[in-house]
Amino acid sequence: MKTAQPLLNLLEEARACTHCAEHLPLGPKPLLAAHPDTRILLIGQAPGKATHIAGIPWQDRSGDRLRTWLGVSHDQFYDPRNIALVPTGFCYPGSSSKGDLPPRPECAPLWHGRILPLLTNKKLTIYIGSFAFAAALGDRYKNLSEAVEAFEDLLPNVLVLPHPSPRNGMWASQRPWFTSKVLPALQKRVAAALKP
Repeated sequence: MKTAQPLLNLLEEARACTHCAEHLPLGPKPLLAAHPDTRILLIGQAPGKATHIAGIPWQDRSGDRLRTWLGVSHDQFYDPRNIALVPTGFCYPGSSSKGDLPPRPECAPLWHGRILPLLTNKKLTIYIGSFAFAAALGDRYKNLSEAVEAFEDLLPNVLVLPHPSPRNGMWASQRPWFTSKVLPALQKRVAAALKP
């Protein structure tokens, strides 16, 4: 595949990035994964402290919950031919008393325009969390909840999800339609996108 080597070279370059080093409390450690055959693109926010330490994207309780929402196994999730993990910020940005800081604003403009066009086989893009949503669809919907509820308008190519952090448990409990309508539609579309 003609995009294989350019993408692999670009991923290697991105993983060596130190552009925001002076702003990162634990130093740069870009976490992302992609492959030219990727079928689903996940654009989250930025790695948390646990995933930074582990060196593996979504290797935490949020990742466990996300895999349950998607209806995929651990192996399916971490096979970049299935799922590309290209967050809004590639490195852990640090935290405050309210939780993790926003993704570094320099990251997505520096990398997304170079990486995403090479994912020519993708069938579904999922924006996870408020920062990913705002960057992609913030001019179309007034907030993340409205975009999540509009899943039927966005399918078959796009979906928006809240961040699967355990801190957001109340969000889902206050919106029963998320569990009864959005998750079944999400799992059906993910299964279709991953079908050989």
